Amino acid sequence: MTVTSPSAVRLGGTGQRRAGLAFVAGYVFLLIAFGVVPIGYAVYFAFTDAGGTFTGFGNFVTTAQDFRFLDAVGHVAVYLLCWLVSLVVFVVGLALLLHRLSAGLTGQALRFLYYIPGALAGAASVLVWLFMLDPTVSPVSSLLGALGFDTFGQVIAPDNLPLLFTIIAFWTGAGGWIVVMYGALNNIPTDVMEAARIDGAGAWQTAWHVQIPMLRKWIVYMVILAFAGGAQLFVEPQLLSLASVGVAGRDYSLNQLTYDFAFQMNNINGAAAVSMELLVVSVSVAGLFVARSGFFDAD
Repeated sequence: MTVTSPSAVRLGGTGQRRAGLAFVAGYVFLLIAFGVVPIGYAVYFAFTDAGGTFTGFGNFVTTAQDFRFLDAVGHVAVYLLCWLVSLVVFVVGLALLLHRLSAGLTGQALRFLYYIPGALAGAASVLVWLFMLDPTVSPVSSLLGALGFDTFGQVIAPDNLPLLFTIIAFWTGAGGWIVVMYGALNNIPTDVMEAARIDGAGAWQTAWHVQIPMLRKWIVYMVILAFAGGAQLFVEPQLLSLASVGVAGRDYSLNQLTYDFAFQMNNINGAAAVSMELLVVSVSVAGLFVARSGFFDAD
């Protein structure tokens, strides 16, 4: 029998700690360089004027009094409501369906199809949807006509934008989350599922009383990230504004308003103030979800 000396154990532990620190060091450096430092820079701009003089909450008050600010807040709030509700309902529902079909070729085909929209994330996806939503060139122009849309301007009317942005966001982002939820479903212990079956639980009862509660932390994690991303809505309305030649405004979302403050009005300080407001709201909502859901509690 080989006996390992205490000194060898200590050396092994030291080597593991060094390896761990080496792996973490790269991430920490990037986090500081592209996360902490820019946030600190934004805080400085948010509380000073163009000359560097401390102004307190002056920039926050000025931007909040802008005639476009409350409208942008309302637009983002409606979009977030549509986006988060549809994400939770359809992602969880489709993941449960995929889990039941996973044994056959149908399940494998669905898992592959869920990944395809993710290849067209961001601006590319918006451009595809601009093509799809224009009745004059869309391959589904007959469907658009049946819904009463004869022109591109009718499709992108302001009242339709929250739904359109939700559809685009779901198309590009939901597939990955469906696969994540599917993986989480596969991690549910088989004895738990077997116990539910023995107790006479059907598919709906098993999903509602067993599977969905055990997905709670994954759902909370998805909602936190989706809220943070949705609050920063920018690419979709910005490209739509350019494509529609002003039919959709360039100040629809708060991020668009921030862009306008910074690059159209040369008000970097006001832009930083709006950015800080978005950061505070996102962090606060994330903290609320984590605290109320028991996200870090041991199962």
